[in-house]
Amino acid sequence: MTAADTPRPAAERRVRACFTEETITVYQAYAPVIADAALAAGTFVAPFKRERMTWIKPSFLWMMYRSGWATKPGQEKVLAVEMRREGFEWALAHASLSHYAPEVHTDADAWKEQLRASPVRVQWDPERSVTLQPLPQRAVQVGLSGEAVERYVEDWIVRISDVTDLAQAVHRHVAAGRLDEAESRLPREVPYPLPERIRERIGGTAGVREQESPRT
Repeated sequence: MTAADTPRPAAERRVRACFTEETITVYQAYAPVIADAALAAGTFVAPFKRERMTWIKPSFLWMMYRSGWATKPGQEKVLAVEMRREGFEWALAHASLSHYAPEVHTDADAWKEQLRASPVRVQWDPERSVTLQPLPQRAVQVGLSGEAVERYVEDWIVRISDVTDLAQAVHRHVAAGRLDEAESRLPREVPYPLPERIRERIGGTAGVREQESPRT
């Protein structure tokens, strides 16, 4: 077997996030009209549409990549949403991967059935560096629909904060080549301790231990 024939190791799939004993922080970006209403109410209200799938992202830098540092139309405000860990884990426990994965599903039909029945989608996309270049490890995105959206809006959200200024400040440092300064401003994200059954369901990498000092 040549080097070219050697299988590449699977990309590391771990949920990295800011979390406390009770909550985990996820990020979303919206137009000001939606973001401002959510900030005022402490949860998502009209013109937010519950009937649409809403995607939450524990990775701050993946949110920066997705929103173009809060510059893309309809994503001009970045929100940090502190949600209950029990809600986050409920979502993952009722999730289906967006794509068939032989190492997770017994067969394609089993995946299709799980996809049909699940109110939550999980995708693993390349994590991003502070310059938004793709990294070898994967970051998780969680799409909530139906019952999951209702639970998120009504029960799981503890606090919503506007972190657009932080996004813009980090971007200014990156644009000026001050990468160390940019990285020093980033939220501290560490591996999240998923229960084993949830890790297996979403195809996460094994071996994550809970951090001794989650953010307080």
